[in-house]
Amino acid sequence: MSALVDRAGRRYPLHEPRWCGDDGSPLLVAPLPGITRDDVDTTVRSQWRYAAALPAPVGRPVTLGEGSTPLLPFDLDGVAMLVKPEWANPTGSFKDRGTTVMVSTLQEQGIGEILEDSSGNGGSSVAAYAAAAGIRATILAPESTSPAKIQQSRVHGATVRLVPGSRQDTADEAVRRSASTFYASHNWHPFFLQGTKLLAYEIWEDLGFTAPDAIVLPCGAGSLVLGLHLGFGELLASGAVRRRPRLLVAQPRNCSPLVTAFGAGADTVAPGEWVPTVAEGTAIARPVRDREVLAAIRLSGGDMTAVAEADIGRATFELAGRGLYAEPTSAIVVPAAREFRRRGALRPGGSTVLVLTGSALKAADAVGRLLAQR
Repeated sequence: MSALVDRAGRRYPLHEPRWCGDDGSPLLVAPLPGITRDDVDTTVRSQWRYAAALPAPVGRPVTLGEGSTPLLPFDLDGVAMLVKPEWANPTGSFKDRGTTVMVSTLQEQGIGEILEDSSGNGGSSVAAYAAAAGIRATILAPESTSPAKIQQSRVHGATVRLVPGSRQDTADEAVRRSASTFYASHNWHPFFLQGTKLLAYEIWEDLGFTAPDAIVLPCGAGSLVLGLHLGFGELLASGAVRRRPRLLVAQPRNCSPLVTAFGAGADTVAPGEWVPTVAEGTAIARPVRDREVLAAIRLSGGDMTAVAEADIGRATFELAGRGLYAEPTSAIVVPAAREFRRRGALRPGGSTVLVLTGSALKAADAVGRLLAQR
C-alpha cells in the first residue's frame, strides 16, 4: 500500500488526516505505478473514470461532474495547437479536479470543518465541494480578490474572511489558524495533487491515448505543474506513453519567483519584491512546493518565461475575440507560447496543448479594468 512522504523521506499512513510532515514540509503520495487504457472506466462521464490511478479506493466520491472538458483546435500565428478550457469544470476552473479528490478523502477521514486560503478559484472550489460533502468551510482570501469569486464562496455557504496585504499574507494567516481548524489547502494537501494529476490522464485519452509534445500552462504555486508531472510520470511508468510532454510554464513578470529561480539554475525561490498583477491567480511569492515544481519542469525538458502585464491584457482580448472568455491568469499562456516558439521550445510539427485554467466570469473586475484601459 502507498503512503504519504515528506521531504526528509519519512512515511505516514494514507488514511491519517494531515497536510504536512512532522518537519513542516509538504507531503506527496509515494510513487504509484499508473494505469493503462484498460483501467479507464468508460461508463463514468467525469474525471473519476480514472479512479484506478488514485492511491486508494474512494467509497463515495464527492463529485459534481468535474473533468471531461473540451480540447479545441487553436491556430496561433499559423501554427496548429490545441486549447483545454478548464472553465467547463463545475465552479469555473481547473481547481475542481484537485478539490473533488481532496474533499472526498477528507470526508472519508471524518473531517467536519476545514480551512482554505485562496486568491479566488481555489476558495470557491473548496466552498462548493465542502457544501456538497456537508463539511463546514472557512475561506481566507486577500482583500484584493475578485468580488465574483468571494461571492461564489459565500453563496455556497462558506465563511469568508478577507485578509489585508498580499496573497502571501493570506497564506501565512491560514497556516497560523491551522492550529485550530484542519487546513485543507489546495497548495499543501497531497490529495489535491492526486486530483490535478488526472488532467494528464484526460489529455492522454483526448489525444487517442498518446502524450502531447508540450503543454503550456500558467503557474502560481504549481499544483497544475505538479499534477501533470505526476500523471504523465505514472503513464510513463505503466508503459502507456513513451515520453513525458515538455512542461512550458508562464508566470506574470510582476510576480515571477519560480521563473527567476529557474533562470538562475536555483533549486528554490529566493525572497523578492513583487508588485500586484492582473493575473491574480498566479501571484504567489513563496510557493510551498518550489523545489518540486522546478525539478518537475527540468525533468520534462521544459522551460519557463515571465510575461509582461501589457501582453497579458492583450492576450485576454485576443482570446475573447475568438470566443474564449479566459481570465487573465489563463490568457498568459498565449504570449508565453509565442515566446516559447521564438526560443525553439515549441518545435514545428509537434502537438501542443495550452491550458486555460479559469473563466473571465470569475474575474469580472480585473477584465473590466483592462477594458477601461483599452
